[in-house]
Amino acid sequence: MAEIQLTSVEAFDGLLKPVGDVRPAGVRVRERSTLALATVMVRKGRRADLANRFSDAFGCALPDAGRRTEGNDLAFVSTGPGAWLACREHGGYEFSESLAETLSGLASVTDQSDAFAVLSLSGPRVKAVLAKGVFLDLGDAAFPEGHAAATQCGHVGVTLWRRPADEAGDPVYEVAMFRSYAESFWHWLSTSAAEYGLTVERAG
Repeated sequence: MAEIQLTSVEAFDGLLKPVGDVRPAGVRVRERSTLALATVMVRKGRRADLANRFSDAFGCALPDAGRRTEGNDLAFVSTGPGAWLACREHGGYEFSESLAETLSGLASVTDQSDAFAVLSLSGPRVKAVLAKGVFLDLGDAAFPEGHAAATQCGHVGVTLWRRPADEAGDPVYEVAMFRSYAESFWHWLSTSAAEYGLTVERAG
């Protein structure tokens, strides 16, 4: 039997293309292809212990519902009761193993690096675009930096969180979805952003 060669392909491979003729573009998009991801689910009755471990090991608080925290090059996003999405830049497949060891006995950790696709969205009109598909108030008072939500965007289930503003002072959001929905999400995003112009930045 001939040996089958498998090739790694990014979730949005061949999809991310500039949209619209508006200059400068109102929305900037970048695939977060270098993020290592893992889900964290607290064991029954161990939340207080897990919070202490977070503080000691990562130098950050265990995020409350609808929040995101970061420390020691890691970020944690609340995704539901007793559940979080852990993220580390360039963490590789060893990330989940290391995290599981650190949280041993307190939480279950599952690698999700190949399960989710993550996009960074920014620009002066990014809120206007997201408002077309997200049924949340994304105003600064209601959804400031550090807030997160498990919601829907353009009929695709997503986890959305807000990062600090970029160098231009524009808001920055990151959105994670199951990679099988990447094409559907991109169709919604590219259509919704066309009137404002959309540019694609280098993946990272």
